[in-house]
Amino acid sequence: MMGFDVAPLFSPNGKFVAWESMERDGYESDQNRLFIMNLETGEKIYATKGFDQNAGSLCWSAESDAIFFTSNWHGTFQIYKNNLESGTIEKLTEGMYDYRSVAYAGEQLIASRNSMSMPTELYAVNIADGSAEQITFTNKDLLAKLTMGNVEERWMKTHDGEDMLTMIIYPPNFDPNKKYPALLYCKGGPQGPLSQNFHYRWNYQIMAANDYIIVAPNRRGVSGFGQAWQEQISGDYHGKSMQDYLTAIDEMAKEPFIDENRLGAVGASAGGYAVFYLAGNHDGRFKALIAHDGIFNEEAQYLETEEIWFENWDKGGPFWETDNKVAQEAYAHSPHKYIQNWDTPILIIHGELDYRVVFTQGMTAFNGAILNDVNAQYLHFPDENHWVLQPQNGILWQRTFFAFLDKWLK
Repeated sequence: MMGFDVAPLFSPNGKFVAWESMERDGYESDQNRLFIMNLETGEKIYATKGFDQNAGSLCWSAESDAIFFTSNWHGTFQIYKNNLESGTIEKLTEGMYDYRSVAYAGEQLIASRNSMSMPTELYAVNIADGSAEQITFTNKDLLAKLTMGNVEERWMKTHDGEDMLTMIIYPPNFDPNKKYPALLYCKGGPQGPLSQNFHYRWNYQIMAANDYIIVAPNRRGVSGFGQAWQEQISGDYHGKSMQDYLTAIDEMAKEPFIDENRLGAVGASAGGYAVFYLAGNHDGRFKALIAHDGIFNEEAQYLETEEIWFENWDKGGPFWETDNKVAQEAYAHSPHKYIQNWDTPILIIHGELDYRVVFTQGMTAFNGAILNDVNAQYLHFPDENHWVLQPQNGILWQRTFFAFLDKWLK
C-alpha cells in the first residue's frame, strides 16, 4: 500500500490490527480510511468504504468486536463506532464541540473534548446513548471569570450555487443595535478541518472579545464536507476558495450590526496566502489585513519549502514545466503577481525558523508593500518556526495583532 499508513492498533484478542490509511502517495490530505487486517488469514478490510469522512484516533472495544474513532463532519468532530461483524458505522455523539481522542473504559468511553468556547477537558461518554459527563475541570476557575461570545452556524450559497457552512463568532455581550467591525478568518492548511478547536493564538473568542465579529467560512478545501469539497482547492488556491471567502464576508456585511466600511481579513500559512492574494484582489472590501507565515511568491516557495512533495501535489509540479497546465495556472495567480494592486494596510508576521514557508516570503511581501506605498508593519520572530510556541512571544503576537487591527478598524 503506497500511501500513508499510520497508527497501527492491535485488538485485545490479538486477532486483528487496525490502522489509518491514505491511498495516494504524496497527498497528505487524502481521505483517512480505517483498515483492519485479520492476522490469521491476512485479509485486509477497508472498513470505512462508502463513508465519505476521515477516521482517526482509533480505539478497540474490550471484546475486539468494534472500533471507536473520531471524525469531523460539518465543523465538528464526533465519535463513531464501527461494528466488525455487520460492517456498519454508527454515530455516537452530537453537538457543537470536537471529540479529538477516545479510550475504552468498560461501559463508557473516556474522550477529550473542546470547543471554540472551552479548552480541552476529559469526558465520560455513554456508549449506549452518546451522553457525556465532564470528569476534569482543569480550567474551571479561569473560565468562570470570562464571558464567551455566542457561536452561530450559517449556511450560505456560494457564487456557483453550492452550500457552504460559515461559523460566526459574536463579541461577548453582543448588542445588535451597535455596528461592529468584522474579521474574515482565512483558514490555513489549505486542507483540513475548520472545527471547534480552542486555539491558543488564533482563538476566535479572543478575537471576538476585542469587539470584532468573526466570519470563518468552511471554504473549498476544508475537510468534513466530503472528499470532493476538500480536493477542489488543489491546483486552485486562487479560484473557488477565494470566491467562497468573498461570499462569506459579503453576506455578513449586509447585516445591520456589521460596519461594511470596517472589514479586515486575517490568516496564517495557506490563510496567509489568501490574505496576500486578497490584498491584490479584494476590490476595496477590506481596510486592514494580517498575514502570518503566508506564501507570497509561489515560485520561490517551490524551491524553498522542506515539503516539495506537497507543492508537487497542490501546485501540480514545478513552475518550469511550461506544458503542465495545472501548474502554469496555479503559478500564474501567485499573490506576488498582484503586488501592484496593493493599497490596504497590512501586518506581516513570520518566524525565522519556519522551513515550511521560509521567512523570506514574509520579508519580500513587506518590502513589496513598502515599495508600493502601502502602510505596512513587519513582526519578526527569530526564535519561532511555522508556529509561535513560546508564551512571551505569544503575548507579543496578540498585542501586535490587536494594536494593528484597532488602529485601522476602530
